[in-house]
Amino acid sequence: MKSARRRSRELATQGLYQWLLSGAPAGEIDAQLRGAQGYDKADKEHLDAMLNGVIRDNDALSAELTPCLDRPIEQLSPVERAVLLVAAYEFKHHVEIPYRVVINEAVELAKTFGGSDGYKYVNGVLDKLALKLRTTETQAGRANS
Repeated sequence: MKSARRRSRELATQGLYQWLLSGAPAGEIDAQLRGAQGYDKADKEHLDAMLNGVIRDNDALSAELTPCLDRPIEQLSPVERAVLLVAAYEFKHHVEIPYRVVINEAVELAKTFGGSDGYKYVNGVLDKLALKLRTTETQAGRANS
């Protein structure tokens, strides 16, 4: 059974995918998500924070991701881009969520919504981003491994 947080990440990814393709306002996307399957079981507060936070902070989050990418962010598939933006937002704004959980959740989203090997790319990018945004946590995790 999926957790409420997992459902919120799935819905945020779907909403951001729509936003990346259509450029629709956050309020319009949010209204559509409220009718989506699984919305009633999602962590609505987390969903709202991620969807609106990523749209609001898109430029800053994209700038954080860019050095970790092998191509311009605009050339990523919309699914991979949405997943990476959700994870980058969680790295920066939800430090209470362990970095390994953020990466694992993003990999699962990429497996669910992305191409056959997109999850491998997402994993590699987020490993690099975690070293940059969660330096102390990643160093502690590696020391304990």
